[in-house]
Amino acid sequence: MDRDLLLHLPVVACVARRKSFAAAAAELDLSASAVSHAVRMVEEQLKTPIFARTTRSVAVTEAGQRFLDQITPALEQLREAFEATQALHGRVTGTLRINAPRIALPIVLTDLITASAIRHPDLTVEVVSQDATIDIVAEGYDAGVRLGEMIAEDMVAVRLTPPIKTILVASPAYLARAGAPQTIADLQQHACIGYRLMASGAVYAWDLSDQGRDIAVSVKGPARVTDPIAALELAVAGVGIAYMLEHTARAALAEGKLRQVLPASSIEEPGLFLYFPRRAAQAPKLRAFIDLARARLASRVSI
Repeated sequence: MDRDLLLHLPVVACVARRKSFAAAAAELDLSASAVSHAVRMVEEQLKTPIFARTTRSVAVTEAGQRFLDQITPALEQLREAFEATQALHGRVTGTLRINAPRIALPIVLTDLITASAIRHPDLTVEVVSQDATIDIVAEGYDAGVRLGEMIAEDMVAVRLTPPIKTILVASPAYLARAGAPQTIADLQQHACIGYRLMASGAVYAWDLSDQGRDIAVSVKGPARVTDPIAALELAVAGVGIAYMLEHTARAALAEGKLRQVLPASSIEEPGLFLYFPRRAAQAPKLRAFIDLARARLASRVSI
């Protein structure tokens, strides 16, 4: 095998993971021509195409997938060996890729990334904000952040926050116009800001507590979103009643832009967790981030 071919293999693996030459070039900080050259060199050595390309898509061929299945673990082991050796000298290096919902940044990740930047300046924490639950391994992430109930059983989970309340909120202007609901049943007569779940496409039924009994309530209204930050903005604008994590609404409540309604209906979610496959826990960059997360949680009674 041509020794120079080893330089091209991580590029090929990145194209396969990103399903795009342009996206791989951006991630690797290479030119598009350099990425195309790397793929072409590998395909010429193999004497078989790795990718089927059109003007709009990139797909891995059957032979290419077999090749990638064999080289990807080896590339990962090389990267881990490099980072582990550097960690022996007290340096945590590399890029830690985390998939997380948008709300995780203000709740916990901003603090952790700030601490990481001070403690481990050679480590880059890359956060991709995505509310839909994905397969973090297949998508090339080191870890993900989700509410505890949304994490697959085969993943290792590390708590990032205490349990978090979900609440119902509305603006003073909306409540002056429509009145405040007195019971959960009253929600059917109100304008409610709904959620469309990106992963399943279903409309989310609000999880509420009815005299200590958890129930799912379907609501209707003039707006439906996929992002809790959008629901917050619409609620502040007076569109209707919104359902969200307490932390998301905390600033608006303190400023008087929102008021809580039906407080007795609030439930408590398990909280946010960092999750990852078991073998990934040995990576120095992930262990360093977990240590920061545990130290932060131990020092805070509540978020």
